[in-house]
Amino acid sequence: MAFNIINKLKHLIKEPKLDSNGFMIYAPISGEVIPITDVPDVVFSEKIAGDGVAIKPTSSTIVAPVDGVATHIFETNHCLVITADNGIEVLIHFGIDTVELQGKGFTRVAEKGQQVKVGDPLIELDLEFLESNAKSTITPIVISSIEVKRDGKSQFGYYEGSAVAGVTQIMSIGIGEKSES
Repeated sequence: MAFNIINKLKHLIKEPKLDSNGFMIYAPISGEVIPITDVPDVVFSEKIAGDGVAIKPTSSTIVAPVDGVATHIFETNHCLVITADNGIEVLIHFGIDTVELQGKGFTRVAEKGQQVKVGDPLIELDLEFLESNAKSTITPIVISSIEVKRDGKSQFGYYEGSAVAGVTQIMSIGIGEKSES
């Protein structure tokens, strides 16, 4: 009996905590979605760069997580920002300290200013090289829009578990009054 209750509780904990009425953000890379607080870099784990989640990648293509514009792509291709059509900025940072690789292991597919749709390829990765040479391949995905993370009204939801790039919804943002629950 106790075993069944524990399994049900584990299942509930793994259920997506997403607001189906909110703005949805899709996985930019396939892998295991983990809490942003588990990222081995305080800039992300302490939410200094914004709130979000991270993914332990299993695929070699970063895709657009929202419909919008590729507003910034770092010269080293390890980090980029997509500004959604509604103005929300989504930052994707592949790995930890990957800027030190000076672009090795990354091939740019999209260009700055390019209009993108969910699932459009942005960066191709040499995952084997990156796994061998980066401090970590854990990939933070954060909402860097100050209005969204600090307005006191935004409701942030997230998903933990296995995700498929461009298919699995990993975050939701509900803008409006917070519900009392």
